[in-house]
Amino acid sequence: MARYRGAVCRICRRENIKLFLKGDRCYSDKCAFDRRGYAPGEHGQRRRGKPSDYGIQLREKQKVKNTYGLSEKQFTLFFEKAERQKGITGTNLLVLLERRLDNVVYRLGFTHSRTQGRHFVRHNHFMVNGKRVNIPSYLVSVGDTIEVKEKSRTLSAITDSLDAVVRRGLPQWLAIEKEKFKGEIKSFPIREDLTLPMQEQLIVELYSK
Repeated sequence: MARYRGAVCRICRRENIKLFLKGDRCYSDKCAFDRRGYAPGEHGQRRRGKPSDYGIQLREKQKVKNTYGLSEKQFTLFFEKAERQKGITGTNLLVLLERRLDNVVYRLGFTHSRTQGRHFVRHNHFMVNGKRVNIPSYLVSVGDTIEVKEKSRTLSAITDSLDAVVRRGLPQWLAIEKEKFKGEIKSFPIREDLTLPMQEQLIVELYSK
């Protein structure tokens, strides 16, 4: 299945939770989820019946998949990788998703959203350990440094996003030097670092069927 390219605000409304897919707009009074907090479509305001167990599991998987902006195939590959690792599969999955470079540049405050992060990574605006990396799915490791290329440090999108990082907060597993446009991976995230409500066990149950 191809990546969704429609109005992303519809995703938040469908999942009935704000996923912050549009950056600063999600914090403003223009947020579509705040203005129309019901499912999209002609029958969005109609009362719905109780969802099945499968429906609940599917919606949780779709919520996490859409939060990180992955296609169905990409998400499945990440789940299979998490399943092969030692530990709790659901937690492994979330940690792998957090380690994606497009997510890390967003968490560091270099971009307003993961979508913008993916776009900027592909256009060679970032370096990892001094080397250019343009693969959004690149998995960072502990000790890695991520910095904005010298020529890209004047981009208003990056400077404005850095100014707004205080609003989102910086995860404890990351460190940033704003004046140098550089961030570092201090450790891998733990489950408590992921504040967005996610029930990863439901995803494991879905794929176990």
